[in-house]
Amino acid sequence: MSNNFVTRTWNWIDNRIGFSDYIVPLMVHLVPDNARWWYIFGSATLCAFIVQVFTGVCLAMSYVPGGEETYQSLKYITDTAPLGSILRGMHYYGASAMVMMAVIHMVQVYMHATYKYPREMNWMSGVVLLFVVLGMAFTGQLLRWDANGVWSVTVAAEMAGRTPIIGPTLAHFILGGETVGGSTITRFFAMHVFIMPALIFAGIGLHMLLIMRHGISEMPDVNDPVDPETYKEAYEKRIHKTGVPFWPDAMWRDMIFSTLIVGVILGCSIFLGPPALDPPPNPSSINANPLPDWYFLWYFAVLSLLPPQLETWVILGVPTIGFIVLFFLPLISNKGHRAPSKRPWAGGTVIFGFVAFLVLTIYGYKKPWSPDFGVKELPASVVGTDHGPLAEGAKLMHIKGCLYCHDIGGYGGHRGPELTEIGKLLTRDDLIIRINNGGHNMPAFASSISDSELQLVVDFLLTRGVEKEPENPKSTTP
Repeated sequence: MSNNFVTRTWNWIDNRIGFSDYIVPLMVHLVPDNARWWYIFGSATLCAFIVQVFTGVCLAMSYVPGGEETYQSLKYITDTAPLGSILRGMHYYGASAMVMMAVIHMVQVYMHATYKYPREMNWMSGVVLLFVVLGMAFTGQLLRWDANGVWSVTVAAEMAGRTPIIGPTLAHFILGGETVGGSTITRFFAMHVFIMPALIFAGIGLHMLLIMRHGISEMPDVNDPVDPETYKEAYEKRIHKTGVPFWPDAMWRDMIFSTLIVGVILGCSIFLGPPALDPPPNPSSINANPLPDWYFLWYFAVLSLLPPQLETWVILGVPTIGFIVLFFLPLISNKGHRAPSKRPWAGGTVIFGFVAFLVLTIYGYKKPWSPDFGVKELPASVVGTDHGPLAEGAKLMHIKGCLYCHDIGGYGGHRGPELTEIGKLLTRDDLIIRINNGGHNMPAFASSISDSELQLVVDFLLTRGVEKEPENPKSTTP
């Protein structure tokens, strides 16, 4: 009786919504039998996006997008709200997972050349989705509304302002005014919560529609290059002969890997915690080190290495050219071999891109071009003593900001020369002249340091790299 009631109820619902007519065919559509673990990254990207939507909705219930309460609401979420720290951590690590899975999925598609006929628009829609995902990640950085987020957006607006003709208007649009303020965060909140997710939902819908229309691509076959004249007919014959239903034969791999991704995101949020908040935003303070999230560090490093006359060209050219090249790639080459062994340049491009990304990311993380305002005082183990004139000179190195740019024994910034061995290289007079008059990228300190302070600093520096003379042994002569 009860079973009949449940059956009749489901039949009534199914008749109205068409689940059996539309959803079931999607679940059991045929996929190539060799479409195995290489094909799990697309669904993992979708899973990470769902995590972002769920955690984003939860965070939005306590987040105040605008005014002086924004930073305090983040402190409340992180320190006080039930599960707030975990949710904020999952949102942060979920963004990293989504970017990482999207890039890996794109690299896999590129290596297998599944962008060739008839799946050109699958690739194009994926490229648009990747750039929207990066835009969503960038807009999320300001919503942290700390010193790092505010300065990052200020830098981005300055970069956008270099666009010919529309630059000032574009910068004004990003900031919601002339400077960073409450309207800026309200604007970024709208883009991050409404506009970007809507574009991603629409892009995913189009991407899935194209996948269903053209089918899942089989693994590349070195003996079967793509010929647009015969591909579709040959694919239909193969898929009906050797294909397997997506559910359950193929989907279980996607479910296992997606579950693993969610587990890693949750684990990172529990054991590593959410990213620490910098001090509250203060645009008038220059003692801030704007640092983008890890997936933008490579671009950060590229900009730092450029000569000033090329900055505008690269700032505007790299994203534009990168998008155009990726978007139109299928129109340049939509037939021929798909196997990586027949396309060695493809593997070389990926290896070169990965190495360049890794090197530039490490360089961007170290940011040797930028003063380190967070450096601490030199420890006694480096100074050699914790009292006396040497200790006072070492302390003045920190007070006067010398350590922001100069490294001594592994402590300090890297914008200026390392001073660990400076006692071997310069004389007392050389040091006094350098400190008083300054030099390349170094300010003059003559007006901000007293004679006694200067002598203490120089005395300390002259001991760097110089071995301490042993004390005279006590005379044993009777």
